[in-house]
Amino acid sequence: MSNARIMYNMTVEEVCEGLKETQTVLVPVGVVEQHGYHLPLSTDIHNAQEIATRAAEETGTFVAPTVHYAFSGGMLPGTINLSPQVTSLVLMDICRSLILQGFRNLLLVLGHGATENIRAAEDAALMVQRLSPETGAAIALVRFWQLSPTYAQAKEERDYHAGKYETSLMLYWKPELVKLDRAQLDAPELAQRMREDPDAYLVSEKRVEDPNVVPRQQQDPNMQVGVMGDYSGASAEFGEIMCREAVAGLVSLIQKMESSP
Repeated sequence: MSNARIMYNMTVEEVCEGLKETQTVLVPVGVVEQHGYHLPLSTDIHNAQEIATRAAEETGTFVAPTVHYAFSGGMLPGTINLSPQVTSLVLMDICRSLILQGFRNLLLVLGHGATENIRAAEDAALMVQRLSPETGAAIALVRFWQLSPTYAQAKEERDYHAGKYETSLMLYWKPELVKLDRAQLDAPELAQRMREDPDAYLVSEKRVEDPNVVPRQQQDPNMQVGVMGDYSGASAEFGEIMCREAVAGLVSLIQKMESSP
Protein backbone atom coordinates (compact mmCIF):
# COMPACT_ATOMS: atom_id res chain seq x y z
CA MET A 1 0.00 0.00 0.00
CA SER A 2 1.27 3.47 -0.88
CA ASN A 3 2.41 5.72 1.95
CA ALA A 4 1.72 8.86 -0.07
CA ARG A 5 -0.86 11.22 1.39
CA ILE A 6 -2.71 12.53 -1.69
CA MET A 7 -4.57 15.51 -0.29
CA TYR A 8 -7.45 15.75 -2.74
CA ASN A 9 -8.41 12.15 -1.91
CA MET A 10 -8.36 12.79 1.85
CA THR A 11 -10.96 14.02 4.32
CA VAL A 12 -10.44 16.81 6.86
CA GLU A 13 -10.05 14.19 9.60
CA GLU A 14 -7.42 12.30 7.61
CA VAL A 15 -5.41 15.46 6.98
CA CYS A 16 -5.53 16.34 10.69
CA GLU A 17 -4.33 12.86 11.65
CA GLY A 18 -1.63 12.94 8.99
CA LEU A 19 -0.30 16.27 10.26
CA LYS A 20 0.48 14.57 13.56
CA GLU A 21 2.98 12.37 11.71
CA THR A 22 4.40 14.72 9.07
CA GLN A 23 4.29 18.44 8.39
CA THR A 24 5.85 18.07 4.93
CA VAL A 25 3.89 18.72 1.74
CA LEU A 26 4.90 18.56 -1.91
CA VAL A 27 3.20 20.98 -4.31
CA PRO A 28 3.56 19.85 -7.94
CA VAL A 29 3.52 22.83 -10.32
CA GLY A 30 2.91 22.23 -14.02
CA VAL A 31 1.58 24.19 -16.99
CA VAL A 32 -0.75 23.61 -19.93
CA GLU A 33 1.69 24.06 -22.79
CA GLN A 34 2.62 23.16 -26.34
CA HIS A 35 4.90 20.11 -26.58
CA GLY A 36 5.09 19.48 -30.28
CA TYR A 37 2.87 17.11 -32.19
CA HIS A 38 3.96 14.02 -30.26
CA LEU A 39 3.50 14.98 -26.60
CA PRO A 40 0.37 16.19 -24.80
CA LEU A 41 -0.23 19.68 -23.44
CA SER A 42 -0.17 18.11 -19.97
CA THR A 43 3.47 16.96 -20.16
CA ASP A 44 4.82 19.34 -17.51
CA ILE A 45 1.91 18.54 -15.22
CA HIS A 46 2.88 14.85 -15.31
CA ASN A 47 6.56 15.72 -14.83
CA ALA A 48 5.81 17.38 -11.51
CA GLN A 49 3.01 15.12 -10.31
CA GLU A 50 4.64 11.77 -11.04
CA ILE A 51 7.92 12.62 -9.34
CA ALA A 52 6.22 14.18 -6.32
CA THR A 53 3.88 11.21 -5.88
CA ARG A 54 6.70 8.67 -6.12
CA ALA A 55 8.76 10.56 -3.55
CA ALA A 56 5.76 10.75 -1.23
CA GLU A 57 5.26 7.00 -1.55
CA GLU A 58 8.72 6.54 -0.05
CA THR A 59 8.46 9.21 2.64
CA GLY A 60 4.81 9.33 3.65
CA THR A 61 4.57 13.03 2.95
CA PHE A 62 1.54 14.91 1.67
CA VAL A 63 1.06 15.77 -2.00
CA ALA A 64 -1.09 18.85 -2.58
CA PRO A 65 -3.33 19.04 -5.66
CA THR A 66 -1.21 19.80 -8.72
CA VAL A 67 -1.17 23.37 -10.00
CA HIS A 68 -2.12 23.04 -13.67
CA TYR A 69 -1.88 26.64 -14.83
CA ALA A 70 1.21 28.85 -14.90
CA PHE A 71 3.19 30.91 -17.42
CA SER A 72 4.40 29.21 -20.57
CA GLY A 73 5.15 32.10 -22.87
CA GLY A 74 4.24 29.97 -25.85
CA MET A 75 1.21 30.79 -27.96
CA LEU A 76 0.54 27.70 -30.07
CA PRO A 77 -3.04 26.36 -29.85
CA GLY A 78 -3.79 24.60 -26.58
CA THR A 79 -1.32 26.59 -24.50
CA ILE A 80 -2.94 28.46 -21.59
CA ASN A 81 -0.96 31.23 -19.90
CA LEU A 82 -1.30 32.87 -16.54
CA SER A 83 0.88 35.94 -16.33
CA PRO A 84 4.03 35.44 -14.22
CA GLN A 85 2.65 37.88 -11.66
CA VAL A 86 -0.59 35.93 -11.26
CA THR A 87 1.36 32.67 -11.14
CA SER A 88 3.45 34.07 -8.32
CA LEU A 89 0.40 35.23 -6.38
CA VAL A 90 -1.32 31.86 -6.81
CA LEU A 91 1.73 30.03 -5.45
CA MET A 92 2.04 32.54 -2.59
CA ASP A 93 -1.56 31.95 -1.52
CA ILE A 94 -1.18 28.18 -1.76
CA CYS A 95 1.93 28.27 0.43
CA ARG A 96 0.41 30.60 2.99
CA SER A 97 -2.73 28.46 3.18
CA LEU A 98 -0.68 25.31 3.78
CA ILE A 99 1.42 27.03 6.45
CA LEU A 100 -1.72 28.19 8.26
CA GLN A 101 -2.87 24.55 8.36
CA GLY A 102 0.31 23.52 10.16
CA PHE A 103 2.68 22.46 7.38
CA ARG A 104 6.28 23.40 8.06
CA ASN A 105 8.17 21.93 5.10
CA LEU A 106 6.87 22.99 1.70
CA LEU A 107 8.46 21.80 -1.52
CA LEU A 108 7.31 23.36 -4.79
CA VAL A 109 8.10 20.71 -7.40
CA LEU A 110 8.40 22.47 -10.76
CA GLY A 111 7.63 20.46 -13.87
CA HIS A 112 8.12 23.43 -16.18
CA GLY A 113 11.36 25.33 -16.64
CA ALA A 114 10.63 28.56 -18.53
CA THR A 115 12.73 31.48 -17.31
CA GLU A 116 9.78 33.68 -16.37
CA ASN A 117 7.95 30.82 -14.67
CA ILE A 118 10.91 29.92 -12.47
CA ARG A 119 11.32 33.57 -11.52
CA ALA A 120 7.62 33.73 -10.57
CA ALA A 121 7.97 30.68 -8.31
CA GLU A 122 11.12 32.11 -6.74
CA ASP A 123 9.36 35.40 -6.06
CA ALA A 124 6.45 33.55 -4.45
CA ALA A 125 8.68 31.58 -2.09
CA LEU A 126 10.77 34.63 -1.18
CA MET A 127 7.73 36.80 -0.44
CA VAL A 128 6.07 34.16 1.71
CA GLN A 129 9.22 33.95 3.78
CA ARG A 130 9.52 37.73 3.84
CA LEU A 131 5.92 38.32 4.91
CA SER A 132 5.57 35.42 7.36
CA PRO A 133 9.01 34.73 8.89
CA GLU A 134 7.52 34.03 12.29
CA THR A 135 6.03 30.70 11.16
CA GLY A 136 9.42 29.03 10.94
CA ALA A 137 8.35 27.21 7.78
CA ALA A 138 10.94 26.09 5.24
CA ILE A 139 10.17 26.37 1.52
CA ALA A 140 12.17 24.63 -1.20
CA LEU A 141 11.94 25.33 -4.91
CA VAL A 142 12.66 22.04 -6.68
CA ARG A 143 13.59 21.98 -10.36
CA PHE A 144 13.11 18.27 -10.96
CA TRP A 145 15.54 18.17 -13.89
CA GLN A 146 18.37 19.26 -11.58
CA LEU A 147 17.84 16.20 -9.36
CA SER A 148 18.84 13.76 -12.11
CA PRO A 149 22.50 13.59 -13.21
CA THR A 150 21.30 11.89 -16.38
CA TYR A 151 18.87 14.69 -17.17
CA ALA A 152 21.71 17.19 -16.66
CA GLN A 153 23.24 15.82 -19.85
CA ALA A 154 20.32 17.33 -21.78
CA LYS A 155 21.87 20.78 -21.43
CA GLU A 156 25.19 19.55 -22.78
CA GLU A 157 23.41 17.95 -25.73
CA ARG A 158 21.22 21.03 -26.20
CA ASP A 159 18.13 18.88 -25.88
CA TYR A 160 15.43 20.92 -24.25
CA HIS A 161 11.68 21.22 -24.61
CA ALA A 162 9.91 18.06 -25.92
CA GLY A 163 13.18 16.42 -26.95
CA LYS A 164 14.66 13.02 -26.11
CA TYR A 165 14.75 13.51 -22.37
CA GLU A 166 11.23 14.82 -21.86
CA THR A 167 9.80 12.35 -24.37
CA SER A 168 11.49 9.48 -22.53
CA LEU A 169 9.90 10.50 -19.25
CA MET A 170 6.47 10.55 -20.85
CA LEU A 171 7.10 7.16 -22.45
CA TYR A 172 7.84 5.85 -18.97
CA TRP A 173 4.83 7.11 -17.06
CA LYS A 174 2.21 7.97 -19.69
CA PRO A 175 3.07 6.03 -22.88
CA GLU A 176 -0.55 6.06 -24.01
CA LEU A 177 -0.31 9.85 -24.46
CA VAL A 178 2.82 9.79 -26.66
CA LYS A 179 2.40 9.89 -30.46
CA LEU A 180 5.90 9.41 -31.88
CA ASP A 181 4.43 8.64 -35.29
CA ARG A 182 3.25 12.27 -35.40
CA ALA A 183 6.56 13.81 -34.24
CA GLN A 184 8.18 16.52 -36.30
CA LEU A 185 10.32 19.65 -36.00
CA ASP A 186 9.99 23.25 -37.07
CA ALA A 187 11.95 24.56 -40.05
CA PRO A 188 15.68 23.63 -39.72
CA GLU A 189 16.99 27.15 -39.06
CA LEU A 190 14.43 27.85 -36.35
CA ALA A 191 14.77 24.39 -34.79
CA GLN A 192 18.54 24.82 -34.57
CA ARG A 193 18.23 28.30 -33.09
CA MET A 194 15.92 27.02 -30.35
CA ARG A 195 18.31 24.19 -29.52
CA GLU A 196 21.09 26.69 -29.04
CA ASP A 197 18.92 28.91 -26.84
CA PRO A 198 15.48 27.79 -25.55
CA ASP A 199 14.41 31.42 -25.22
CA ALA A 200 15.10 31.97 -28.93
CA TYR A 201 11.48 31.13 -29.66
CA LEU A 202 10.92 34.82 -28.91
CA VAL A 203 11.58 37.66 -31.34
CA SER A 204 12.17 41.19 -30.02
CA GLU A 205 11.83 44.55 -31.67
CA LYS A 206 11.83 48.21 -30.74
CA ARG A 207 9.90 50.91 -32.52
CA VAL A 208 12.27 53.46 -30.98
CA GLU A 209 15.97 52.62 -30.69
CA ASP A 210 16.94 53.81 -27.24
CA PRO A 211 18.26 51.93 -24.18
CA ASN A 212 15.31 53.24 -22.14
CA VAL A 213 12.72 51.73 -24.48
CA VAL A 214 11.44 48.25 -23.57
CA PRO A 215 11.36 45.91 -26.57
CA ARG A 216 8.21 44.18 -27.71
CA GLN A 217 8.47 40.39 -27.62
CA GLN A 218 6.37 37.72 -29.23
CA GLN A 219 6.64 34.09 -30.24
CA ASP A 220 8.39 33.69 -33.57
CA PRO A 221 5.51 33.56 -36.08
CA ASN A 222 7.37 30.85 -38.00
CA MET A 223 7.09 28.42 -35.11
CA GLN A 224 4.39 25.82 -35.73
CA VAL A 225 5.56 22.78 -33.73
CA GLY A 226 7.59 24.01 -30.76
CA VAL A 227 10.12 21.20 -30.19
CA MET A 228 13.47 22.36 -28.83
CA GLY A 229 15.45 19.16 -28.99
CA ASP A 230 15.77 15.80 -30.72
CA TYR A 231 13.19 13.20 -29.72
CA SER A 232 14.97 10.40 -31.63
CA GLY A 233 16.36 7.77 -29.30
CA ALA A 234 13.72 8.38 -26.64
CA SER A 235 12.68 5.32 -24.65
CA ALA A 236 10.76 4.35 -21.55
CA GLU A 237 13.91 2.71 -20.17
CA PHE A 238 15.79 6.00 -20.42
CA GLY A 239 12.86 7.76 -18.78
CA GLU A 240 12.89 5.31 -15.88
CA ILE A 241 16.54 6.07 -15.16
CA MET A 242 15.84 9.80 -14.92
CA CYS A 243 12.71 9.22 -12.85
CA ARG A 244 14.56 7.08 -10.31
CA GLU A 245 17.35 9.65 -10.00
CA ALA A 246 14.94 12.57 -9.61
CA VAL A 247 12.85 10.74 -7.01
CA ALA A 248 15.96 9.77 -5.04
CA GLY A 249 17.14 13.37 -5.08
CA LEU A 250 13.74 14.61 -3.91
CA VAL A 251 13.56 12.00 -1.14
CA SER A 252 17.02 13.09 0.06
CA LEU A 253 15.91 16.74 0.19
CA ILE A 254 12.73 15.82 2.07
CA GLN A 255 14.75 13.90 4.66
CA LYS A 256 17.17 16.81 5.04
CA MET A 257 14.34 19.27 5.64
CA GLU A 258 12.54 16.98 8.07
CA SER A 259 15.69 16.36 10.12
CA SER A 260 16.34 20.08 10.55
CA PRO A 261 15.19 21.43 13.94
